Amino acid sequence: MAYYGKCIETVIKLLDQFKPEKDSPEQFLEAAATSLQTLNPQEQAFIMEVLSGCLEYRKLLTIVVDAFYVRDGRLCLWADYSLFEVICYLATFQLEELGFQLFCSIVKSQPVHKVCKFLGFLFNPLNLGSWIKDEWSLIYETTHVKEQWIDPLMRWQPEVQELLNQLQGPLTNQPPLPKTKAKVTKPKEFNLTAPRPRAIPVPEPVPVVAKTRPVPRSTYQPPKEQRLLETTKRYNRRKAEELLLRASVEEMRCARPRPQGEPPVEDSKEKLRLRFPPRILKAPKLTFYRPNDDSPVKLNTAAILREGALYQRQVERELQRLDKLMDGAGDLSEFLKWQRKTRAKDLEEQLATGECRRLQGKLSREEAVLARRQVVQEKKQKADQKKEETAELMQQCAERRLQEERSMKELVEQVMETQKNVKVAQTKLLKGRRQMVQEVIEESRELLQHSAEAAKEEQRRRCELIAQLRALETQPTRKGKLVDLTQIPGYGLEGEMSVVELRERLALLKETQRCKEEEKRDQIIQGKRAKSRVLQNTVEQISLCRAAMGRSAALRWEEKKAQSAAAGAPSRDERVLELQRRIQEKAAERRRQEALLHVPAPRAARPKQQAQLEAQRRLELEQSRERRLRALQRGGSARGPARCLGAV
Repeated sequence: MAYYGKCIETVIKLLDQFKPEKDSPEQFLEAAATSLQTLNPQEQAFIMEVLSGCLEYRKLLTIVVDAFYVRDGRLCLWADYSLFEVICYLATFQLEELGFQLFCSIVKSQPVHKVCKFLGFLFNPLNLGSWIKDEWSLIYETTHVKEQWIDPLMRWQPEVQELLNQLQGPLTNQPPLPKTKAKVTKPKEFNLTAPRPRAIPVPEPVPVVAKTRPVPRSTYQPPKEQRLLETTKRYNRRKAEELLLRASVEEMRCARPRPQGEPPVEDSKEKLRLRFPPRILKAPKLTFYRPNDDSPVKLNTAAILREGALYQRQVERELQRLDKLMDGAGDLSEFLKWQRKTRAKDLEEQLATGECRRLQGKLSREEAVLARRQVVQEKKQKADQKKEETAELMQQCAERRLQEERSMKELVEQVMETQKNVKVAQTKLLKGRRQMVQEVIEESRELLQHSAEAAKEEQRRRCELIAQLRALETQPTRKGKLVDLTQIPGYGLEGEMSVVELRERLALLKETQRCKEEEKRDQIIQGKRAKSRVLQNTVEQISLCRAAMGRSAALRWEEKKAQSAAAGAPSRDERVLELQRRIQEKAAERRRQEALLHVPAPRAARPKQQAQLEAQRRLELEQSRERRLRALQRGGSARGPARCLGAV
């Protein structure tokens, strides 16, 4: 057993040294044979045969060993990988040649629990007949695998199972080690005097808190600056509307759409032209309210060109519309009027639904107040129950605290006894440490002396080397020869020239490049001037178009104000009346409950604050109506600016 155990250990060491990425099997076997020449021929032959077989069938062995580590060998070490490869090779390829007795002796020479676990996994009939056979068949032929390797393993399976039972028997029947009963230390009580009772401390005086000042009324009032800003904003808005209205009234009308059914007029474009010399129309400057921005907007080139193209497309579209009108096309004014009426009706319906939502919210608030009061009563009952439970818990906590104080006293007495023994051990430890420190100090002194002597020797050697280097530097050196810049080097290269000729050619090349840059600069300047002229013309056209759009916007604003004034009266809907009635009933019920429960009503808001809130709500409602009217009329009045642009 010892003979085969040493041989197997040698094979395992050699397999651990083999690296398939770097080493080739033939060279590795030759190197192993040279290293095993000291052994006798029998051992050398056995080791070389097992090693060459493991390298030859390495793919088959790695399949089985890797699966063993994944399934049954999760707790095994990876250092035993080569051991499992050798056991697998001997069981699969050398079992019939070695004989079962010799195989048993080899198995017994290795760690028993590891080998038993691996052999039980390898000779499992389920593993042999299923995945081991399939994996090996991917590398070799199926018939060869079944006849040469799987069938012999299945024949040896009963005998190997008996061997495993024999080896695992001593491990399971091993008696447990006897446990020695340790002596338990029994503590003794100290004879201590009883402590004096603690004196009752004098109660501390209750500090007198200074009276706080009441909150000023200005905290709940809006600041004056906000009201001033709102008034200035409304004033500026009204002034801008007046200026827009004045500009729209004073504008000149150039064309009028022909009604449907009127015969077309010949040469209409010639008659629509102006009979007097053109003059520049300056639109009135509008000053809208802007809080912190009084500087004009500066457009870049892309924005100017984009806006000019937009206005040009609108002018072309308006001209096409005029041509169609002159040719007999119909007008959409009646359809737009009908559309405005229907949208106004829809707006009234939306306002009614909004009022219904507001009243529903108010009704839900009244219901929530009633439900909140009911919840408050339930919480009071729960709070009383909770107070009783906390009183019981406080009493239990006081009793538990007394027991803990008693146990802590006993623990303090035990600690005092142990501290006496600790002091004696500490004195002995300090003496030993002092002796060790003195020895270390003496050794460090000797090491410092040796290091100082070595440093002096190194410094002396460096000084000698520096003196030698300086002596070499003082020796005279031979200077280089003079260079003639007009001479050609004469290396035999194509286009070879002297340095002077090269400089002249570079100067000519720079002069030609400078002339080209000047020509290109002139072209760029001319292009920029032409582009600036185009942009200037576009800006003038944009200013005219904006003036026309401002006048048309003022007219639309007046129409919108008239419509909003007409639609401002609140509509009386049945749903609104029903919700108001329900709200009054809920409020009456809430007051009745307050009177029964003697609960003070919530403090009413101040009249000034209520008036301010109502004014703010009224202003927000007017603004929302204006926004809705503007959104509804935006689709119908989309062609208004285009008509004004065509007139300009």
